[in-house]
Amino acid sequence: MRDSTPSPLEKRLCFCTASFGDKYLKFAQLLAQDLQEFALQFPFLVVTDQPAHFRHFPNVIAVKHRCRGVQPYHERRYAIHYGLEIADSVMCIDSDVRICAPVPQKISFLPGLTARSCGSLSKHMAKRFRKTTSENIKKQAIIAQMADRVGISLDDPTLRFINEFLFVVTKDGGREHHFLDVWGDLAIYADTLGMFKHPTYAMTLAASKAGFKVYRDEMPGLKFFDNRVVLYELQRQGLEPDAVTQHYLQQQAAIEVGDRTLITRIRNRLAKVIARRLTTPASQTRVRLLSVIAPHTFTAYPQLADAQVQQSSMLLSQNPASCKQG
Repeated sequence: MRDSTPSPLEKRLCFCTASFGDKYLKFAQLLAQDLQEFALQFPFLVVTDQPAHFRHFPNVIAVKHRCRGVQPYHERRYAIHYGLEIADSVMCIDSDVRICAPVPQKISFLPGLTARSCGSLSKHMAKRFRKTTSENIKKQAIIAQMADRVGISLDDPTLRFINEFLFVVTKDGGREHHFLDVWGDLAIYADTLGMFKHPTYAMTLAASKAGFKVYRDEMPGLKFFDNRVVLYELQRQGLEPDAVTQHYLQQQAAIEVGDRTLITRIRNRLAKVIARRLTTPASQTRVRLLSVIAPHTFTAYPQLADAQVQQSSMLLSQNPASCKQG
């Protein structure tokens, strides 16, 4: 990450996330509050099925979006696409991450993909799949099929595991669009094979296929909170959380746990059963059919949404309070 004066041709940074479902909408609203306080100079683009939840945030461009895949883990690629319409760099953040301090005014990134956390893919897979279980065997087989689909060897030592909770995509002469296109193809392919999560594998293979360089950067000056990172560090160092960290952990736990009344717990349990036995299989069938008869459903980015993002961006730059939701 370079903290230097941008040239006159450089555009602003854009933050983005994907938010679906009540829990993640609440998380994204907290993130929107953070960015309104600490990064109002940069727009925050959210793809969501409920854009009205962000109508009171002057810094948010909310784009109504229908989940294309079986589950929403890969949908962030649409947010990145729209972000690149209005900025040279798009910082993609999981909706449950928090920004804790002012973001530097002058901030720029190298062309390609810059991740807060990444490393060797082969080492990651050796650790991730060290236990020989049926689930791990299935996932490894799917990842191998994904690699074969794009002609990439998983033995390539240059392949980088990308921790997708916080990364930046920066324009690189059109390679960024090739990267997103290949990512989208692999995302749908993985869905048809039964692996609906873990977008990092599609991202890693897509970056390699597109010649899109991947960098690791601690991003000094960017103060963020991610409960997984924080809890790991506290445990590693044998420390107790300070008051600010405890506040963030409590806010996160309140959303994660939610209403614990008996009726709500029964309703949530039923929802999980329905999703596992009905909704998810039906969505996978939909994806399998459309991937054969109408593959453009997953690769095309709606031009109407592109126009709405451009218009909202112009309004936001002129007067933050006038930004409308797409």
